[in-house]
Amino acid sequence: MYLRYFGLNETPFSITPDPAFVFLSPRHRDALAHLLYGIGQGGSGGFVQLTGEVGTGKTTLCRCLLEQIPEGTRIALLLNPLVTPRELLAAVSEELQIDIGNSIDSTRLLVDGLNRYLLEAHGRGERVVVVIDEAQNLSPEALEQVRLLTNLETSKEKLLQIVLLGQPELRELLQRRSLRQLAQRITARYHLSPLGPKDTHLYIRHRMHVAGAQRNPFKRGAMNALYQRSQGIPRLINIIADRALVAAFAKERMDVTASMVHEAANEVQLGEHQVRRLRWPWLLGAAATIIVVLGVMTWGDRLFESPGTEKVLLETQPVVSLEEQQPTEDPAQTSVEEVIEAPVEVVLADLDSSWLMDHQGRAWQGLAYLWKDPAAAFAIQAACNGDNSSGYACLNGQGSWSKIQRLGLPVLLQLQLETPSLLLLQGIDRDALLVGSQDELTTVSKDSVESRWLGSYLVAWPQADGWPAVVGRGSGGAAVATIMEMAGRVDVPYQGEPVFDVAFEYWLKSFQARNGLDADGIVGRNTLLHLMTASIDEPKLLTSWER
Repeated sequence: MYLRYFGLNETPFSITPDPAFVFLSPRHRDALAHLLYGIGQGGSGGFVQLTGEVGTGKTTLCRCLLEQIPEGTRIALLLNPLVTPRELLAAVSEELQIDIGNSIDSTRLLVDGLNRYLLEAHGRGERVVVVIDEAQNLSPEALEQVRLLTNLETSKEKLLQIVLLGQPELRELLQRRSLRQLAQRITARYHLSPLGPKDTHLYIRHRMHVAGAQRNPFKRGAMNALYQRSQGIPRLINIIADRALVAAFAKERMDVTASMVHEAANEVQLGEHQVRRLRWPWLLGAAATIIVVLGVMTWGDRLFESPGTEKVLLETQPVVSLEEQQPTEDPAQTSVEEVIEAPVEVVLADLDSSWLMDHQGRAWQGLAYLWKDPAAAFAIQAACNGDNSSGYACLNGQGSWSKIQRLGLPVLLQLQLETPSLLLLQGIDRDALLVGSQDELTTVSKDSVESRWLGSYLVAWPQADGWPAVVGRGSGGAAVATIMEMAGRVDVPYQGEPVFDVAFEYWLKSFQARNGLDADGIVGRNTLLHLMTASIDEPKLLTSWER
């Protein structure tokens, strides 16, 4: 409706993947390079894996890839991976235009026909690549069939290259022991992260220009607001920006302002079909930052300073549970296990703003209780407000339920409502969430929270004041010793010398790439968090409880 008003030739913020609108940020260029590598000689007949959160642009990059395939390359594109192993073989064969009329009911005949085709293509000097989108939906059996396809080879090289595109759950799937043979054949991995603030501005200008705009109607404040409300996820940018343009058109304004963006974002996230207000007094007023707070790490002494002992992040000694560390507990404190023994009823109710203000303090206090440190509520809050001298560290993250589940730690969520509010999340189980502090644990539906949550969270942990902001090659001391201990406990442990040298830097870059981090070989706050999660015994994010 606004195309003529803004002088546009087409809709600039359609959510349909269109290669004409592709904006290649540095991260997207790297991702596309990995895909092109995968279908070129560099792949060497293995697997190439590209993951990213929902809406970050994986499918759009796939369309872009198909327009840049090297000469002499045959592509089989599978968009629906919810198939059986035999159906997968049939789909690949049909994409390559192999006649499967007489072999449709036989896995062996389908494989034989595919092998003949691959040998003929190899004789013609052609490469064959199978690209599977939404690969996280493949069953383990279908993934194993895909792996077996890469066994088709000559005496010198593989005949088939596989490219897997999927959400972060794909990485979890490939970490299963039963799929370790497939995981070992992945020759290139890349995790596509959301846009940063600068790239968000460039992205908006790019799409307006491609759509034919002579000027960009989005003011700088509006673009800042778009980044804030979308967290750099292209699909959310498109949805909110499109609604904001409609608002400007309706108000007969030639510029889009920050207030229009916020109004549009509120409509998108709190449309009438979603406004089922929760009836717990502590859930109605949330608005700006989701706060995820990590559970207690159980390394040694409470991570606080002891007389005559240097204060470090974690002590390099065997993992000890918190009960062993602190045999005397606050008798007034109620454990999670005690609270969830009785069934918890889902109660939906409206809240007033006075309750919301009260719950702010209760959320931080609930987090402190989970750390078995009831007096730490203000210290944790201070850390999440940027105070690095409070005895705690805090990280602002962005992600999905699956990302929180991978962390495996309790979190505080920031809900997008009328008033800023924090929600302490202690458990995830399919459609249900266990939320609230110890004295008010409640089970609610995931949908009722998801419609108010854009994925932001904070993670906090005890940390010495002197812990370095970054640790890199050549660093030494207690920090490096602690990092080496943690590196020996992750899924693919480091087994080299306990020094931060070239060998450890190489291992660290691989670890960062597997976890969707910037592979810079430096232990900053985000990398430190991912290193330490394997060493945390409790508290843990619960995956089942009585309801």
